[in-house]
Amino acid sequence: MTGLSTAVRMLALTWLTATAAAGARAQHVPLQDKPFAEHKIVLQLSDNDPGKQGLVISVANNLLKAYDPDKVAIEIVAFGPGIDLLRPENPNRRRVESLVAQGARFDICLNTVDTLERETGKRPDFIPAATPVQVGVAQILFLAENGYTLVRP
Repeated sequence: MTGLSTAVRMLALTWLTATAAAGARAQHVPLQDKPFAEHKIVLQLSDNDPGKQGLVISVANNLLKAYDPDKVAIEIVAFGPGIDLLRPENPNRRRVESLVAQGARFDICLNTVDTLERETGKRPDFIPAATPVQVGVAQILFLAENGYTLVRP
């Protein structure tokens, strides 16, 4: 019996370690603190197209105009080529910072940042207004599971 109970303990320990490691990799940024938000929107940005960037910014601006900023939670998740919107040299930087000042949140995928660093040998800079998330798509899934409506302009 001792060999069997040791094997069961080892199996349980392995499972707990694997579960904890998976949870550590898929960490999410906490939900926005907007207790009065009646509408929750997550906007996906995964291209570097300036037209798409402008569209995402316009959609967020229009939502803030249509609803009281306290009544709408807006989160823009940028991953892949979409993170270029959050680079310091992007011409839309002031518009992004204005949206953040009004309560919108811009998430930047650290997996994308890490990939670019491996490929170029230099870690890309991004604006301080960007909120780092480990996995952009996982953040979108997390938000959708917590009542956010996904919009892909």
